[in-house]
Amino acid sequence: MLSRKGLIPEEYVLTTRLAEDINEPKYREQERRARFVAKNGTCNVAHKNIREQGRFLLDVFTTVVDLKWHHTLLIFTMSFLCTWLLFGMIWWLIAFSHGDLDYLEEGFVPCVTSVQSFTAAFLFSIEVQVTIGFGGRMITEECPAAILVLIIQNIVGLVINAIMLGCIFMKTAQAHRRAETLIFSKHAVIALRNGKLCFMFRVGDLRKSMIISATIRMQVVKKAHSLEGEVLPLNQIDIQMENPISTNGIFLVSPLIICHTITKDSPLYEISASDLTHHQDLEIIVILEGVVETTGITTQARTSYLADEILWGQRFVPIIAEEDGRYAVDYSKFGNTIKVPTPMCTAKQLEEDSRILDNRSFSPKSTIRKRNLTVKVKPKFTLFEEDQT
Repeated sequence: MLSRKGLIPEEYVLTTRLAEDINEPKYREQERRARFVAKNGTCNVAHKNIREQGRFLLDVFTTVVDLKWHHTLLIFTMSFLCTWLLFGMIWWLIAFSHGDLDYLEEGFVPCVTSVQSFTAAFLFSIEVQVTIGFGGRMITEECPAAILVLIIQNIVGLVINAIMLGCIFMKTAQAHRRAETLIFSKHAVIALRNGKLCFMFRVGDLRKSMIISATIRMQVVKKAHSLEGEVLPLNQIDIQMENPISTNGIFLVSPLIICHTITKDSPLYEISASDLTHHQDLEIIVILEGVVETTGITTQARTSYLADEILWGQRFVPIIAEEDGRYAVDYSKFGNTIKVPTPMCTAKQLEEDSRILDNRSFSPKSTIRKRNLTVKVKPKFTLFEEDQT
């Protein structure tokens, strides 16, 4: 709409957010193929008919960490309440068996002082496990069984504290929290670079703290058939990629354009502009991995591009400029692209017929905007007559 009003040039394609909103229109969702990886990085896979559910209990710590917050807090609360009630019942039974609940005669030594009801036993259980020690109730040397129960409850309380606090710490410091500030462009593009078709997308980090040893991997997920007729519904093919430093490792201190040159070894070798529709069985998954500088935890950010999210003949606009002796990044243009002359054929056809690039419109010089040259024009008249020699 803005381009129609003349506010934005038509050659620019603007994105409303840094990364694409995962909420697509319903009519598009029915026509599109199902995503394997969503734009926010979640895997669109449902695990059904798992018969051996007991395997999850063998790794209780990971199971509790993977639970939602309200489930974790419920388990955290119930674990303490159940142990307090359990040992409160044990302290009440010790007091009952020793006769502490009856009227205390002069000179009678109870197992635990001031425990003459279940409420008092429950309060004493809380004081023992959380080491409050108000001083009104205390254990005596009268009952060896009470001393043994005191030792057991202290050990159980320490174990529960360690497990629950560890789970809460791991949930708050999970790696995917750091991945929320790693962003990818809404669209990927295919355009000419150094005379070859290239698949490109932009990645950036919003935080000042860096991702150490950051690497990027790409895969194509599509349906395939083997020579024996076996159907592979989610066949994963690795994509060889190039970035500004020609390795898989990147220095993500500023947004980078990650490039994959489409060669004969690329799964995109026979993809043309007409194939980039929502009916095409094609999904490109991007995975960024690295170590968080502040915590030392390995994090991973993921996204994917369907066929209709790949723009043919577009190029990302520059967003880095030098201002006051430092480099400034304008994230408002993070996903903006501009149209560039690009042949509509496949990379295979472009390689077989080199005459396509001989067209002047595909020359790199034709994409550079030339400045208007000022021409000196002799004035038609002057205010004063020139001296004639």
